[in-house]
Amino acid sequence: MAKLTNEEIIASLKEMTILELNDLVKAIEEEFGVTAAAPVAAAAAPVEEAAPQGPTEVTVLLKEVGQQKIAVIKAVKEATGLNLMEAKKIVDSVTPDNPGVIKENVKIEDADAIKEQILAAGGVVEYKA
Repeated sequence: MAKLTNEEIIASLKEMTILELNDLVKAIEEEFGVTAAAPVAAAAAPVEEAAPQGPTEVTVLLKEVGQQKIAVIKAVKEATGLNLMEAKKIVDSVTPDNPGVIKENVKIEDADAIKEQILAAGGVVEYKA
């Protein structure tokens, strides 16, 4: 028997009716001992279980300022929309035992963007639920 190419198989499948395709699937399942529906059901189950399990909003805290204090002040200013003096007060208030609050009740996605800005400026950020 000559081996069929993928294009030939696809062309013959296009010509089949739904009933013929259904019979073909059943025949393949019986011949090879597989089930066509199993991977679909297995793939659907994890999607249902992937509901968010953590907090949806967090408080972004400035844990450490780092070596580039001016860059961190500018990053805090951009992230919060505060003026330069207010951003400087936040940065100046940071101690090892007392992190400064950058922004409260922020969505995780926005918090990640703020964290990237602060990290790029040389600061260290953490979240509090």
